[in-house]
Amino acid sequence: MSQKTKPAKSAAPAISTSETKVVKLCSKGLHPRNKHQGRYDFPALVKALPELKKHVTVNPKGEQTVNFSDPLAVKLLNKALLSCHYQVTMWDIPQGYLCPPIPGRADYIHRAAELLKKDQPGLDMGQIRALDIGVGANCIYPIIGVCDYGWHYVASDVDPVSVKNARRIAESNPVLKGKIACRLQKNSRNLFKEIIQPGECYHMTTCNPPFHKSLQEAMQGTRRKLNNLKQNRTKRGQTGEKKHHQYPAQSSLNFGGQKAELWCPGGEAAFIKNMALESREFASQVLWFTTLISKKENVRWMQKQLTKAGAQEIQIVGMSQGQKTSRFMAWTFQTAAQRQQWRTRKQ
Repeated sequence: MSQKTKPAKSAAPAISTSETKVVKLCSKGLHPRNKHQGRYDFPALVKALPELKKHVTVNPKGEQTVNFSDPLAVKLLNKALLSCHYQVTMWDIPQGYLCPPIPGRADYIHRAAELLKKDQPGLDMGQIRALDIGVGANCIYPIIGVCDYGWHYVASDVDPVSVKNARRIAESNPVLKGKIACRLQKNSRNLFKEIIQPGECYHMTTCNPPFHKSLQEAMQGTRRKLNNLKQNRTKRGQTGEKKHHQYPAQSSLNFGGQKAELWCPGGEAAFIKNMALESREFASQVLWFTTLISKKENVRWMQKQLTKAGAQEIQIVGMSQGQKTSRFMAWTFQTAAQRQQWRTRKQ
């Protein structure tokens, strides 16, 4: 795992001249509020979760790490991180479900929170109501939003197992109890419909869309990740990376992540298009919609869809962590004057 560079200030925003205001921001390094700067503190993590100790090794550089191709080691690392940094001590996922890289997930939440703070100066972060689309069994985004900002989250998913497990996590940890409500999306064609109820309002939505178009494509992507892990261990003396998933080292068929987590018909492009079109139906109930976008080429595609849908403002936030780059897009259908009313409205 390479040493992280210090967080850099965001570049000056670039604003388009089209009817829809488009703001582009690019930030280097993790957000200053991200708890996962630099290398993992394995002594502290082992203290938080002694079970992790037998999976910690020392690479040729004398640095402590774990085998990121070992799904058990990765899951225990996540459990230790959540216990050490978020006081979430009761956390687990069913076998075969996605085990997310917490530092990168945290950065999305911190930068989304920064967007809210700039748009709603003076708003108490503890009053924020957020909605996570596709929470997965791991419940990571609500955990970070609740623990770092005191947000109240509604978490939805089309998979009953994911909803059941996320609910168990929310109810088993005192720091989360009463802050996360888990809802099952019964219609896989819907995202916000049937989840956002009449009269409900949300300051923010979050989402990590399925990346692949099919099971075959997802399996091919898993094989590439496994090969990259092996090559990185060879080149870097098994130095750990903060971009781990629960992928078994031996079989690429039994990868971490279920259908709803990894793929959907049409892949990410189709998913975010549906999100753009459906979001306008809840324009008055949501202040800012956001979603991660994995494929760079889908940014322009999503921007086009949102402009057609009538978005008032779009923000494209680039994030970088070492050699890894990612981005999320945020949009609102409300004018600046309408958004200012959210500071005083009762939720």
